[in-house]
Amino acid sequence: MRRRSVITLILACGLALEGSASPTEAPGHIGRFVWRSDDPRMGGMSGLEISDEGLRFTALSDRGGWTSGRLLRDGSGRITGIEAAPVQPLRGKGKEPLAAGRNDSEGLAIAPDGTAYVSFEGVARVLRYARMGAGAENLPTPPAFAKMQRNSSLEALAIGPDGTLYTMPERSGREDRPFPVWRFRNGGWDQPFTIPREGSFLPVGADFGPDGRLYLLERQFRGLMGFASRVRRFNVTGNQIDSGETVLQTRAGQHDNLEGIAVWRDAQGIRLTLIADDNFRFFQTTEIVEYRLPD
Repeated sequence: MRRRSVITLILACGLALEGSASPTEAPGHIGRFVWRSDDPRMGGMSGLEISDEGLRFTALSDRGGWTSGRLLRDGSGRITGIEAAPVQPLRGKGKEPLAAGRNDSEGLAIAPDGTAYVSFEGVARVLRYARMGAGAENLPTPPAFAKMQRNSSLEALAIGPDGTLYTMPERSGREDRPFPVWRFRNGGWDQPFTIPREGSFLPVGADFGPDGRLYLLERQFRGLMGFASRVRRFNVTGNQIDSGETVLQTRAGQHDNLEGIAVWRDAQGIRLTLIADDNFRFFQTTEIVEYRLPD
């Protein structure tokens, strides 16, 4: 997500103060890889999808771009390198890239058949692509989307095992108001349930894991201390969602601005792969971090 200049200044100071610190990693930490590239379009990574074996990936930039490639891993499964295609612009209905002001792409969900869905801030909506790189198709837009805060709307997007889409705004409007979850199926949207707000964490990414549960990545900005991240997971059954459980919470400054999440399974259990949005700032990093969870 694009941060205002005052937040950027605060964050720069915070990262400078945190630079010499080495916070203890949260339980289950596997590794961290900083993704560096000379591609001028590289940055702002806010969405991530990973193949079942954890090698192929697609990443989404919040400036209307995307790339795909391969994660290189060592014998223990840690990421040691990335082979990625140049960042390409997301297209509108035709061959032209999305227009400025309509290209704040935040959430990514890819179906097994390769159909891709992208959620947006600014002009809150979800686009469907027959494949990444193809022309876009607008999904219907409920009136409630137009009332969302322009810089805090549809960050998180996930596709369920049955192909149903789920999305939610980054902000609910009040600290005591839960986050409304919107669902797209059978050609239309409804809003079957909410997720309670807990503390000042805000949702920025989502994915359904191989266990069929919804994993929600949340971010907390703590000023000079940097970002903290949390992952909660939920059982979704019809029009109901359970109270969920926290499966990961990092300390402030432990990682950069984690916004994208992909959930998959290796031989040892559920793995979370998280990617950071560097906001195209020299003092931030596009890092990929991974954690393992017990089933």
